[in-house]
Amino acid sequence: MNLRDKYQIPHDSIITVAGTVGVGKSTMTKALAHALNFKTSFEKVDKNPYLEKFYDDFERWSFHLQIYFLAERFKEQKKIFEYGGGFIQDRSIYEDTGIFAKMHYENGTMSKTDYETYKNLFEAMVMTPYFPHPDLLIYLEGSFDHVVQRIHNRGREMEKNTPNAYWEELHNRYEEWINNFNACPILRVDISDYDLLKQEKSMEPILEKISHFIQQSRKWKTREIIK
Repeated sequence: MNLRDKYQIPHDSIITVAGTVGVGKSTMTKALAHALNFKTSFEKVDKNPYLEKFYDDFERWSFHLQIYFLAERFKEQKKIFEYGGGFIQDRSIYEDTGIFAKMHYENGTMSKTDYETYKNLFEAMVMTPYFPHPDLLIYLEGSFDHVVQRIHNRGREMEKNTPNAYWEELHNRYEEWINNFNACPILRVDISDYDLLKQEKSMEPILEKISHFIQQSRKWKTREIIK
């Protein structure tokens, strides 16, 4: 019996992995997809035409970067649901407006006009009854020191040259965001509780929780449709 059947996780489930930079979203995405025999949907960092420019000049490129992410994530979300599910998604569409665009506006690196334009576009595209939300959002969390250590260990130059104050603010904003998030069910997972690279079986307690959350979520959706 495979792990998907063992834990009775529906084959058409859509699970999104969220969390701050460096918390291990890609590792979790790959491990879950392997365990459940699901497809993956990754953030296209290497092909992003704005990312390196953004790290050099936040104010000049923040709006361009957020619009690019919104368009790419929306297209990817649409493709996943048209395919029929069975996906693990690296990073959610909700983080862009709830964290990044808001942070740049409040820090003065995105103008009020650009921020309002971005928010209006996001709400028209995503915050409607017609937008298909995931079955579950897995939120990876850890201490700030642990996360910063991971960022430096993976060695991306544009991240290593970014001041720690930026990562600390981002870490704090993620915590504020997840505490107010309600677009779909949330499973919070502490990154110190598992080691997917060295202990393969540390995935199974996570799968058990995923199964419970998705089954409860689908029961709730069924009741809402009946009403």
